[in-house]
Amino acid sequence: MNSKPGPAALISPSAARNRDPILAVLRRELPGRGTVVEVASGSGEHAVYMAAALAGILWQPTDRDPEALASIAAHREAAGLANLLPPLRLDAAAPSWPVETADAIVAVNMIHIAPWRAAEGLMAGAGRILPAAGALILYGPFAEAGRELAPSNVAFDESLRLRNPEWGLREIGQVGAEAARHGLTLAARHEMPANNLTLVFRRPAGG
Repeated sequence: MNSKPGPAALISPSAARNRDPILAVLRRELPGRGTVVEVASGSGEHAVYMAAALAGILWQPTDRDPEALASIAAHREAAGLANLLPPLRLDAAAPSWPVETADAIVAVNMIHIAPWRAAEGLMAGAGRILPAAGALILYGPFAEAGRELAPSNVAFDESLRLRNPEWGLREIGQVGAEAARHGLTLAARHEMPANNLTLVFRRPAGG
């Protein structure tokens, strides 16, 4: 279809900036075919871009915010992609999700702009729905023990905590420990532009 999105469609400048580096990692880490659940899809622009580029992937966008869900639906309708599913309302922190299985989960710029319980819920959800060798892929800025934060990330972390004391850059070791509680191990770490990282957690192939 590729028509102009309706008035409910939101535009995120950061989505256009980071979509190609993220896509390059997804091409390496995702299976050629399967279902991907995107948690906290936001405007829906990434969902459209990734689904268009990854024809073998059935892309399931989700969000907990009604405005975001309306935006995702508007972008999806305009794109007219057969492999882009209607958005689902999903609260990562909830004890159950509206999806029961997926080959991979993707969350872009989520866990630092949410309370820690959302990260805990994301890990728990991944533990429930991912198969053996399934991937949880996280993109965003992270803190790392023994490594000094870039000045831009220090400023960003401070601004997040001023907006909400429960927000802030997460330390990789803390994230990894929570993932391990749900059977996931850090399998890959990709350096990204603008002092961001993509972390790939996987269930053991035989698990």
